[in-house]
Amino acid sequence: MSDIETFRSEARDWLEANCPAGARGPDSVLPDVVWGGRRQTFAHDDVKIWLERLIERGWTVPRWPTQYGGAGLTEEQDKVLREEMRAIGTRSPLFSFGMAMLAPVLMEYATEEQKLEHLPKIARGEIRWCQGYSEPGAGSDLAGLQCRAVREGDHYTINGQKIWTSDADVSDWIFALVRTDTEVPKHDGISFVLVDMETEGVSVSPIELISGASPFCETFFDNVRVPIGNRVGEENKGWTIAKRLLQYERSMLAESTGVGSGASTRRQSLLEVARESLATPEGQLPDAGLRDELVQYEMDRLCYGATYQRSTDAAKAGQGMGPESSMFKLYLSEMNQRGSDLRQRLVGHVSLVWDGEDVPAEEREMTRGWLYGKAGTILGGTSEIQMNIIAKRVLGLPD
Repeated sequence: MSDIETFRSEARDWLEANCPAGARGPDSVLPDVVWGGRRQTFAHDDVKIWLERLIERGWTVPRWPTQYGGAGLTEEQDKVLREEMRAIGTRSPLFSFGMAMLAPVLMEYATEEQKLEHLPKIARGEIRWCQGYSEPGAGSDLAGLQCRAVREGDHYTINGQKIWTSDADVSDWIFALVRTDTEVPKHDGISFVLVDMETEGVSVSPIELISGASPFCETFFDNVRVPIGNRVGEENKGWTIAKRLLQYERSMLAESTGVGSGASTRRQSLLEVARESLATPEGQLPDAGLRDELVQYEMDRLCYGATYQRSTDAAKAGQGMGPESSMFKLYLSEMNQRGSDLRQRLVGHVSLVWDGEDVPAEEREMTRGWLYGKAGTILGGTSEIQMNIIAKRVLGLPD
């Protein structure tokens, strides 16, 4: 038996012995996402038990080194593990911005002390992170940020504001860009710092969206003292780290939809909606135009998935995706809006309900999800910004 076959057998045996009944199979109680953090609660004991066992095994982040909370698996072993998890209808429920965005740049730019301080806590889901990038006057022009950090001895004193900080009101720490030099070109005077949200002077105000949800927040820093040791990388060199993290963010957005939206990620496919909503006795949609749109959308979705998988497989041997992540983010966010609009047309007036005791939860969610989806071409970098990146860094077009 080969080494990988031995690993598969051992993984299968461990999963069978340790995965609780409630965390596997078609009736699994696993939520879409367990975000972790100091405020994390569990609706079912089996979810908590399963997560604890995965953490102990290092299988929330299987390919991370063991000293950082992972299991040190190879790419091939990780693939086998995911296959065996799918075979019994389970997965790791833990996901966070710390895992998807912050951890990769810590691996690349942080000191060993910083890695040992933060990475194991991310792997165990102990700390929930949010992102402090955009400001009221620095969105698309992110390098124009003005949140100021003044060095005073062994700490920075930070004053300023961030906006659109997703889930800041329920997060424990924030990774933020701050201006540490105002006398140099704007891209050169930025530093990347880590801030405990419980630090005196940090305050958060949720922003209610048209969907009725408030996943975005304003975050304020009023004379917030942050140790110099919480800076990642060199002072005034944070823009390099910021750009690298944005690549991971766009890869995350390109890989998953619905995460962070407050909507269930287990949504009916458009084909399922079509069958339920517009089926005729002959089993065909009566509108030929809608049939064409539906088929085209499903073809585009499948092609996107295959192309993205091929690209990610090729990138695993390196340091992740480069600027091509902007192509995936651009295409997926616009395709999702197209699909959401098509879903509304398939369902009809049912998709426009808002509230009421007699309104099923799935219908309310459909309306809110459609409205929230309008943010997809803005968050994580607008479609216009992605097209600029593609033009310059993928196609090599002149400014």
